[in-house]
Amino acid sequence: MDGATGGSTDAGRIADGLEALTRWSAALSWSDVPAAIRSRAAVVLADDLAAIIAARAEPEVIALHDGMASSSGGAEATVFNARGQRLDRYSAAVANGSAADWCELDEGYRRVICHAGLYSVPAILAEAEATGATGEDVLRALVIGYETAARIARAFSYSTLTLHPHGSLAAVGAAASVAALRRLSAEGTAAALNAAATLVVPGPFNHTVEGALVRNVWPGVGAWSGLRAVDWSSVGIAGRREGLHDVYAAAFGGTPHPGELTEDLGQAWALVDGYHKIHACCQYAHSAVEATLGLIHDLGDCGDDTDAIARIHIDTHWKGQHLDNVHPKTTLAAKFSMQHILATTARFGHAGADAFHASTLSDPAIAALREKVTIGAWEPEPGWPNDRPARVIWEMRDGSRHAEECLSARGGPDRPFAPDEIHGKIMGIITDPYPAMPAVIERLLAVDPGLLDQRWDETVALMTAGARP
Repeated sequence: MDGATGGSTDAGRIADGLEALTRWSAALSWSDVPAAIRSRAAVVLADDLAAIIAARAEPEVIALHDGMASSSGGAEATVFNARGQRLDRYSAAVANGSAADWCELDEGYRRVICHAGLYSVPAILAEAEATGATGEDVLRALVIGYETAARIARAFSYSTLTLHPHGSLAAVGAAASVAALRRLSAEGTAAALNAAATLVVPGPFNHTVEGALVRNVWPGVGAWSGLRAVDWSSVGIAGRREGLHDVYAAAFGGTPHPGELTEDLGQAWALVDGYHKIHACCQYAHSAVEATLGLIHDLGDCGDDTDAIARIHIDTHWKGQHLDNVHPKTTLAAKFSMQHILATTARFGHAGADAFHASTLSDPAIAALREKVTIGAWEPEPGWPNDRPARVIWEMRDGSRHAEECLSARGGPDRPFAPDEIHGKIMGIITDPYPAMPAVIERLLAVDPGLLDQRWDETVALMTAGARP
């Protein structure tokens, strides 16, 4: 297997598939991208930019940004924290990438465990502003980065939730995006991706459930690694042709599926299967939130009267069952605690950012409700797109029992949000810190040709004018 150079082994077939994928991406022009996919790319860019901005006031994010600024090189790219910070592109990519997942409002790819936009956008923002790329270049790079990250994610499957994709995939998404911006050849792009695969973070999934905040910086580290993988592979510091297989199959234990790298390439676009978030917690629990909201619609939220509920039980899919933490210690842990998610939604009647504020960790009403939650299995588990279901049962002190089910949470390709819902989310985040940004984002969402022809650094200057910390 070490010497595989063709398609006779899984390693060879993965290498062949990657090279076919990079031949496609290197040749892809903006005119090849269907209008619907252009629009999806614009929405993903705007949504992930809003997710970055949403974290601007988090104390750890402020400290991280200031730390990056203290060691940064010359100002090349904006940190979207409304404080006027501009850093070298590598530092800006780390700063924005680390903020992007902090509030759990970034989008994701629904087919497998992957946030393909998150793994592309921070590096794109930094590289495009630093190099004078156009808005069209930015969206083309996002289409390519998203497609590449999603296909690599599909090309290796795992039977357990051991690795978190923010660590294991961010570098390859970033490398694919930067290679697209720099117009690398197919061979150069493949070399960059094989190198980037060796620079990923083997981030343990349990760090998320336990609330280790280092997990939040994995996309930022991946953005830096992806940028550097392109730099280094371009001067001959590269890996092996079989690098993807070496990392994701041989080292991480994934089962390879080489066909996923090329099947229906250019016909079935990964961006179609993305999802967006309004609930500020792990997407595995969004069906649980929606089932709880159904109960609240019928019964009302419990507010301070937690004694009215004697027990909360949930039956859910196997990934959701892993979100088991009765006593979350950080806001990240709260966003990945099924007990906290069910309790805070019952308490406040929503699962927005305020429902996961640090104060909720010690809220007596929420703490009491967390203790009342039990988690069971939904059996048999349905297939796609209903593979993340939830049945939530409230047993009341008066002896009554109430249940609601949600087979598939809103926001995914099967139940997309209405455009005005995502629009409202984005504008609600960006308008206060960046009063000039909404007008530019409106043009972006309309895929305005004039904006796409404009240099990205000029677009950033328009968006950030008059920023209010």
